[in-house]
Amino acid sequence: MKKYPSASAYKNDRQSIVTIGTFDGVHIGHKAILKRLVETAKKENLDSVVLTFFPHPRMVLQQKSDIKLINTINERTQLLENTGLEHLVIHPFTHAFSRLTALEYVRDILVNSLKAKKIIIGYDHRFGRNRNADIDDLKEFGKTYNFEVEEISAKELDDVAISSTKIRKALNEGDIDTANSYLGYHFMISGEVIKGKAIGRTIQYPTANLKLKESYKLVPKNGVYVVQSLIKGKRIFGITSIGTNPTVGGKEKTIETHFLNFNEDLYGKEITIEFLKFIRDEETFDTVEILRQEIIKDEKFAKQYLQERE
Repeated sequence: MKKYPSASAYKNDRQSIVTIGTFDGVHIGHKAILKRLVETAKKENLDSVVLTFFPHPRMVLQQKSDIKLINTINERTQLLENTGLEHLVIHPFTHAFSRLTALEYVRDILVNSLKAKKIIIGYDHRFGRNRNADIDDLKEFGKTYNFEVEEISAKELDDVAISSTKIRKALNEGDIDTANSYLGYHFMISGEVIKGKAIGRTIQYPTANLKLKESYKLVPKNGVYVVQSLIKGKRIFGITSIGTNPTVGGKEKTIETHFLNFNEDLYGKEITIEFLKFIRDEETFDTVEILRQEIIKDEKFAKQYLQERE
């Protein structure tokens, strides 16, 4: 897959089939649409193109937006690559871009830049300044600029919307099973391992403290989870605690992972953690020793769960 930082950077003389969207999560609903895109491209001898935007439009147009996304832009890129897509255009979403008229958007972006011969789009797709154009307008533009519009059914779109909503809701409730079933893969977070307060070491449970780069990345609800990570090509399992460490008077939210049967130094390394199972909510314990006993139970739960998964 080739990727481009804007529509104008897309240099390709071949005609294309294009679909447009945020594709946050690249979940099973999205994959059905992307499968159709890729298969139609092969059948009709067109290049498959996804046009997506970054930052998310709400981040730009709503000053106080606190939107949290299932994927970072890097995760989204990797997941889209796995679908067999040929070209990914990540166009910068700016105020100036949002002011393009429907005509300018279709002519300059879809036709002149992306060479669209066919566009797969939802019946409720809106575009152009103030989002005042719809799929019927797009079909009219198609007559002028010689491209076809294929409509995604209401049911398919509903599946996409329901999936995204359910994934976010599930993650906010710690329901990893539901989130992963809609994603079709394990929900993940990535970041750099930084030095924490080293409290885990004092109770024989050292942890890797993860710092996320992207403030817009959705983090599951506070609690304890069974996770896995690929470190130096080897799958390592662990227990991740998300929360403020209330037992030791913590205030800031942290993401700390105790890896099972692993004690290498990870400081400064970039790692990805995949969530497998929710263990329990974050709790405040009367003493650090009671906390330690609870972590022993968490570890036992994790090992039992992993054994049953084999």
